[in-house]
Amino acid sequence: MAHQQAKLTSIEPRSTAWLSEMTWHDINEPGAYVEVGSGDLYRFPKEALMQGASPLVRKESAGASRLVKISENPYVTTFEARMICAEHNVAPNF
Repeated sequence: MAHQQAKLTSIEPRSTAWLSEMTWHDINEPGAYVEVGSGDLYRFPKEALMQGASPLVRKESAGASRLVKISENPYVTTFEARMICAEHNVAPNF
């Protein structure tokens, strides 16, 4: 009998590029962001970022916190968000 190897191909290939890191003031696009230090997930819909409107999310802290954008979709599922964090060595806390 001949031995055959199965080759699996993903129907949704993922890029293994690095996640961009930014400050709170640098957020200007909707999406899902994770705070690197705490692992907290923040969702920014486009309505939260409208120019001239009061910000829907405001964080005050004595320390500098950094965020990484894990998805352009602010409504990404929690499971998928955790998987993206795991793929990029970001410890989720959600």
